[in-house]
Amino acid sequence: MPRIPLTWLADHVELEDGAGAEQVAASLVSVGLEEEAILPAQVTGPLVVGRVLDLVKEPQKNGKTINWCRVDVGPEHNEEHDSPKDPQPGEERPSRGIICGAHNFVPGDLVIVSLPGTVLPGPFPIAARKTYGHVSDGMICSTAELGLGEGVGPETEGIMVVGKGTLEGVTAEPGDDAIALLGLGDEIVEINVTPDRGYAFSMRGVAREYSHATGRTFTDPAGEIEPAVGTRGGIPVQLRDEAPIHDRPGCSRFVAVEVRGVDPTARSPRWMQQRLAQAGMRPISLVVDVTNYVMLDLGQPLHAYDAHQLVAPVVVRRARAGESIETLDGTTRTLDPEDLVIADSGGEQGDRAIGVAGVMGGASTEVTDETVNIILEAATFDQVTVARSARRHRLPSEASKRFERGVDPLLPPIAAMRAARLIVEHGGGESDPRVTDEALDGYPAAREAITLPVGDAERVVGIAYTPEQVRGSLETIGCTVEESGSGTLRVTPPSWRPDLRIREDLVEEIARLVGYEQIPSQLPAAPGGRGLTARQRGRRAARTALAEAGVVEVAGYPFVAEAVFDDLGYPANDVRREAVRLANPLAEDEPLLRTEMLQTLLPTARRNLARGEESVAVSQLGTVFRARPGAGPAPIPSAASRPSDDELAAIDAALPEQPARLAVVVGGPSAPPSWQGTAEPWGWADALDLARRAAAAVGAGLEATSVEHAPFHPGRGAALHVTGADGEQVLVGHAGELHPRVVKALGLPARTSALELDLDAVIDAAPRVIRAEPVPTFPVAKEDLAFVVDEFVPASAVEAAIVVGIGDVLESVRLFDVFRGEQTGEGKKSLAYAVRLRSADGTLSAEEIRGARDRAIAAVDTAVGGVLRA
Repeated sequence: MPRIPLTWLADHVELEDGAGAEQVAASLVSVGLEEEAILPAQVTGPLVVGRVLDLVKEPQKNGKTINWCRVDVGPEHNEEHDSPKDPQPGEERPSRGIICGAHNFVPGDLVIVSLPGTVLPGPFPIAARKTYGHVSDGMICSTAELGLGEGVGPETEGIMVVGKGTLEGVTAEPGDDAIALLGLGDEIVEINVTPDRGYAFSMRGVAREYSHATGRTFTDPAGEIEPAVGTRGGIPVQLRDEAPIHDRPGCSRFVAVEVRGVDPTARSPRWMQQRLAQAGMRPISLVVDVTNYVMLDLGQPLHAYDAHQLVAPVVVRRARAGESIETLDGTTRTLDPEDLVIADSGGEQGDRAIGVAGVMGGASTEVTDETVNIILEAATFDQVTVARSARRHRLPSEASKRFERGVDPLLPPIAAMRAARLIVEHGGGESDPRVTDEALDGYPAAREAITLPVGDAERVVGIAYTPEQVRGSLETIGCTVEESGSGTLRVTPPSWRPDLRIREDLVEEIARLVGYEQIPSQLPAAPGGRGLTARQRGRRAARTALAEAGVVEVAGYPFVAEAVFDDLGYPANDVRREAVRLANPLAEDEPLLRTEMLQTLLPTARRNLARGEESVAVSQLGTVFRARPGAGPAPIPSAASRPSDDELAAIDAALPEQPARLAVVVGGPSAPPSWQGTAEPWGWADALDLARRAAAAVGAGLEATSVEHAPFHPGRGAALHVTGADGEQVLVGHAGELHPRVVKALGLPARTSALELDLDAVIDAAPRVIRAEPVPTFPVAKEDLAFVVDEFVPASAVEAAIVVGIGDVLESVRLFDVFRGEQTGEGKKSLAYAVRLRSADGTLSAEEIRGARDRAIAAVDTAVGGVLRA
């Protein structure tokens, strides 16, 4: 995000008296430019100019030669020394002794010295320390150590010398404050820019916003530059976009200026390098630095070509299939036909791409240390085209950040002339008066006026704005405002605000400039008769019940691979294999939407175990996606207007069904090991119990019957039913132990169990009104009944027979034991039930209890052939 040095900002807008970074950031926040960070001064403490008095080269055992220097750092900072018995060179003069490993300076040079107490970027505090047999009382600094970049040219490869390299022409005396000299005391505000406000990616735009916030005088830097005027005889340019995206041409304006005879050894001035470094960009060379500086200052990206390498004419066109280009980062990229490229007449075919428009230039025409003739490009490119190319090639650049947000279409001739003049001023040469300004017919077109009723601001925001506030706010941001009668304004946005397109955009600007703090914080009154729906309450209750049982809720993506169907053992013709395929999946290996929750929850359980968990108990409530039979593709409506009712209905019909499902996976020990031993592992009974807990939480009961259903074990899996409104049994899910093959394929603990419920169906089956039962006042009668039945008889069938047989005096029946052994016989099992009897009319007599017992035995015999176990 943009970094705003306060000294640079002050060039374009008058700062408030004594304003520091925090005050400037607060002002920018008030108009919607969010503060990202405040960067304090790069260097603090005593950083001064020093003169090297003496220098002794001392070879070391490690082969390195160091310099033992005496440096005069001014009367205020020099130390007085009593001459020792064996004085070192220079010690008889007021100075400091400093060790230095660089060799690009000599006695008499002025250097930058950080004294003890200085904190350099890093942070790197400086202190006196003994090294190489001497006490180094400070440090002689390089550009890198001062946070000013690596430097350019041989004079700056090492120590920074005043009067040479980037400090050429600078004069100073020992003891002078080097922080002020180098501008290292500047504070910087880093801001966050939303995608609709691309103009704030420039000092020009931020200064204008600061003026809006504070009322301080703003001076538009673009207004101080005479734009380049197109003439005949400039660089020939052809705009040939034969395949525009959304009928919008890729390039609507192309300005080119040639600068000849530039000194290739010329360097950027120190102030420019300093500002680029403060803005987060590395100084490179005069030409590159100038284009970057103008871009940061005005907001118009520029590109420079080596005129000797470019072969006219220049053609702006779409790339051809299979065409490639080597970009400035040294990477060869295969272009897409949607990419807009800058091409010239060079290369073997006489038509080569020399840049990806608005993103990055090509290496074939790159400006080098030998370039003397330069062609500057300042163009206007389509936002969508640039954004797609930058993302397609994973090539975000400072230029693309600005183009994809929108650049002022009036800037190209201004920015081109500003850059040309800076290059001539600091690098010599001359600017060709013949300027190319190629634009499409009618471009740049005047902005269309937006009709704005004065009362719309109050209607949308909710507070009253005076007509003066409405008109004044819009004029402040550069709009042209005209009265059109009946309290309506015709507002023409300025060229640098492409985001202002509809009246709501204008209302937002009014609210922003008058002040968001003027909008009261007031919660709307909740309408009566509303709240959580029955399904919302039920979902919350089920999730809470599982959490109370020790199950952890997780969240996961609904995307699956086709291989998961085989891992879960689905039959070849299983409808669960008919998954919806995404046209643009996040991951190529997971292009399908899940048709069951376990398809994603089981891999989540495996991932937790792979991270070191010894057991797993996880749940997830989410949606599954079932394709509608015969549903075709959804229509794609136009973005120009609201879809019609028929289009919305067709889109809805094409969407898959998305019922809510609740799934749980449990495996491994059910509790951590303790001194009492290892806990019992989770099993199929736990999965069934958790399903009943979730159903009970929403007020429904489940009935379980044995079933073979993938991915469950054929002998330890159950189908779960609820009783519907019509009395019919409705299948709502399955629970049980997973099949051993599934456990092995997914790497889960042995006997891992799971459940999956159609939770909405369970909630719908629960009674809407719970009948209040009177508190029983008579004692309960307890009976335990054990029946021997065939192995295939489900326990629920025996329980149902007991309920029917006993009738109204039955309070509850619960299975508490299952036994198989020699006593029951082969193919038989014993099911023991705890039966509780109670009457609302009085205490049950022995005869009534005996009669209920006999009826239960007879009913079980009749229903399933069960025999009371002796």
